Amino acid sequence: MTDVLAPSRVASLIMDLQAVGLRLETSLANSRKGGAGPSDSGMLWIEGVPVTVPPSSDSPYSLRAEDDGQGIYRDDEKVASVTRTARPRFYDLETAEGIPYHQIALLHLDSLASTVVQTCNYWGTSDQCGFCGIGLSLSAGRTIAKKTPEMLAEVAVAARDLDGAVDATLTTGSSVAPDRGALYVSRCARAVKEAAGLPVEVQFEPPRDLAVLDQVHDMGVDAVGVHVESFDPQVLARVAPGKARTGIERYFQTWERAVRLFGEGRVSTYVILGMGEDPDLTVEMCKRAVDIGVYPFVVPLRPVAGSLMERVPAPAREYTEPIYRKVAGFLAERGLSAETAVAGCARCQACSSLNLVQRAQPLLQIGRRP
Repeated sequence: MTDVLAPSRVASLIMDLQAVGLRLETSLANSRKGGAGPSDSGMLWIEGVPVTVPPSSDSPYSLRAEDDGQGIYRDDEKVASVTRTARPRFYDLETAEGIPYHQIALLHLDSLASTVVQTCNYWGTSDQCGFCGIGLSLSAGRTIAKKTPEMLAEVAVAARDLDGAVDATLTTGSSVAPDRGALYVSRCARAVKEAAGLPVEVQFEPPRDLAVLDQVHDMGVDAVGVHVESFDPQVLARVAPGKARTGIERYFQTWERAVRLFGEGRVSTYVILGMGEDPDLTVEMCKRAVDIGVYPFVVPLRPVAGSLMERVPAPAREYTEPIYRKVAGFLAERGLSAETAVAGCARCQACSSLNLVQRAQPLLQIGRRP
């Protein structure tokens, strides 16, 4: 193995790891279980790239301790260097009320993240999203049901000062309120920005009145994530029936207004691969989203233990890579990248290989059009 892997080789390795997982022969100091999005993962830096990888006891890849850190091996051959991730120091603190900081927010590599309302009106009903584990971490006592703006501001300052957090991502379970929870999570974002000065992305479902987006923007939010999950209507109806009733066109209407407010590349949506979707339709709709300035954050399904889809295998690299390559081309042509995202999942990129693929494609250089 060379001392520095080429971007294309790093991208290929990470796509493999996110498909087959990583066998742990040494400990990971920073990991996440349950949660409202892709989770059940270890967080590490592979060849300087932030990555989340699911642990797997039968993966051909193993994480091993070395004298000066850790390495990833396959068949006893080292294939990549790993920078050890220490347990965040702010996890050892608690509020004056005795709530541990790690029950309020977690550090995803260099990004502070919190589900500010850890309940969802879909959870435990026939509308429950199959891939989601939002209720699992709450029932396990790893978090609290509702975080206040004051709590999040306090934790954000500590995460910035003690552990180098560079942005914050605040999401929420679905709400029956007309704003779908957007205004409360945005008030929390405003508190984080005022206290810690971090750029913040907030995530919520399309509000019933799109004027809510103007209120979100007026509170100083930097970016928004409005997650469709799948562009295939049949798949969405099967895995996320509550979201399916919103309708994909309503997502596009929401994105169009959001892009006018926040700017191109600062509006994103999760697109999960491996749920049985039509890949051609997925690529087509990703292009439509990119064409209006939306960043489709393409990620492989990460089965969450305890979720309705826990036994669905992650998609193989052979399936995800062609989709990554096509979407990366659309993004490059539009001048969008992880750098334009400013904050949130599309900025972090640890759960996806999309930005790596974009950087590795030599004929698709990132840059805004004149």
